[in-house]
Amino acid sequence: MPLRLSTLACLLALAYGGAQAQAIAQTAPKVTRLQDPAAARFMWVGNSFFYYNNGMPAMVMRLMQGAPAADQRPYQATMITMGGSGFDWHDMESYFRPGHVGAYSFDAGNNIVFNRANKLYDTVVMMDCSQCPIHPTLSRVFTEYARTNSETARRHGAEPVFFMSWAYSDKPGMTAQLAEAYTAAANDNNALVIPAGLAFARVVAERPDLELYQPDKRHPTLAGSYLAASTAYAALYGRSPEENNFTAGLDADAARYLRAAAWRTVQAYVGGAATQ
Repeated sequence: MPLRLSTLACLLALAYGGAQAQAIAQTAPKVTRLQDPAAARFMWVGNSFFYYNNGMPAMVMRLMQGAPAADQRPYQATMITMGGSGFDWHDMESYFRPGHVGAYSFDAGNNIVFNRANKLYDTVVMMDCSQCPIHPTLSRVFTEYARTNSETARRHGAEPVFFMSWAYSDKPGMTAQLAEAYTAAANDNNALVIPAGLAFARVVAERPDLELYQPDKRHPTLAGSYLAASTAYAALYGRSPEENNFTAGLDADAARYLRAAAWRTVQAYVGGAATQ
């Protein structure tokens, strides 16, 4: 346990100063990998942080396609997003109705494919609104719907995963608060966390020349979405994205650094327990 606490504290120290980060008690994640390593069908439920730059689920798919052959596996995703939405905006139960969301898709030849009706999704990746988990009024709603949405996902045979969002660029102190809120909620619900917020903090500290934020100081640039998707790939599969050949059109050296930063963040967050 001390290793996990110290590595998380180091990531937070990158965000806004070691002394302050060390002073904040941080919870270590209990779940460090997906329970089903063969998970292939993902539902992404969230807001504009997911749908910027042609959608984070699609970017994860491209990372899977660009992975070394030994690491490639089936991946299919549905993205359900509403701008500005929190956990409580989404009617999770309705997303599992037979014959509705995810009932069909299209293959590379634009042929319709009807998906299996008994279990449409293996995993649900969920993100609350960007400040809801730490908002003085809405944090209780976050805790409540983290539980109810996780229960709904499991009732339909899907594993819940929480996506830890990033601090606003002008409010770096959000990093530690969001990390604590998402980790605590995930532990309460026996769920994995994708530590994208900690990856953002690392890159902001190490490579301030790489712009992760849009001018609104909240939404991701292409580099920001790529970093978040690389973190998601690393956390979901326990595999390093460093040797991936998908760059999303970014400079090759910058993309390589972002993939490495994502992997180092996930390793540090789970205490070095990622699958080998």
